[in-house]
Amino acid sequence: MTIRQGRNGRREIMNGAQDGPAHWRERIRAGAHSGLTAGLAPGYVQANLAVLPRALAFDFLLFCQRNPKPCPLLEVVEAGKVEPRRLAPGADWRTDLPRYRLYEHGQLCLECTDVRELWREDDVAFFLGCSFTFEAALVQAGIEMRHLSCGSNVPMYITNLATEAAGQFHGPMVVSMRPIAYADVARAVQISARYPAVHGAPVHLGDPAALGIRDLAQPDFGDAVPIEKGETPVFWACGVTPQAVAMKAKPARMITHAPGHMFITDRRDEELATA
Repeated sequence: MTIRQGRNGRREIMNGAQDGPAHWRERIRAGAHSGLTAGLAPGYVQANLAVLPRALAFDFLLFCQRNPKPCPLLEVVEAGKVEPRRLAPGADWRTDLPRYRLYEHGQLCLECTDVRELWREDDVAFFLGCSFTFEAALVQAGIEMRHLSCGSNVPMYITNLATEAAGQFHGPMVVSMRPIAYADVARAVQISARYPAVHGAPVHLGDPAALGIRDLAQPDFGDAVPIEKGETPVFWACGVTPQAVAMKAKPARMITHAPGHMFITDRRDEELATA
């Protein structure tokens, strides 16, 4: 099942016999899909990934607890384990994301589609909520997701909003941006607010300069998308924040997802929704 959306906001949900999260994870593990996951398996939770050595895991756990908006914690896989049993029993975080990144001392060193050779026995994997999760609800409400219309990645920006430090971890918040028609902004806020475990309501509406963003056409991650007349940029906290933190705090080693290439879980969106 895949969401496709035209520029007029009309949604198409493509259904097939092989359309669920397990199908997509199998394709990803087999190397048959290494692209973006936005719009794949709508109705199912997607997650960001951050993997750190056990010696840094407690500080990062504390960082997530202190910064639940950009880093809403869904599951922690303990050292020596590779199966996220709460999110997707039988999955393997080393193979089941389309693309990964390796940061060493704040530098992006590698991007790859499989991290089994990078895995160490003391690695602890953190799964964080992703705003792709509530996009299906926005699309169902007739609100256009411009990156889906364009077939591109959502634009993401490093802001001037500081996270609350924990141990070694500190740095700026990253936000994702979606152009929303003025008439749809209130509904977009209300709908996304029902999903606090995957970033929830926006952190900012309108002027990007208030977040320290100089040029929306130059995102730090992802792809720029056009903003049409009658629309305003809407910004949500983003699970790429740990990557900006890695560049700032410079931990010796961190494995992450590549922006826009998420882990597709077996959890339904509505399991995370509030009333």
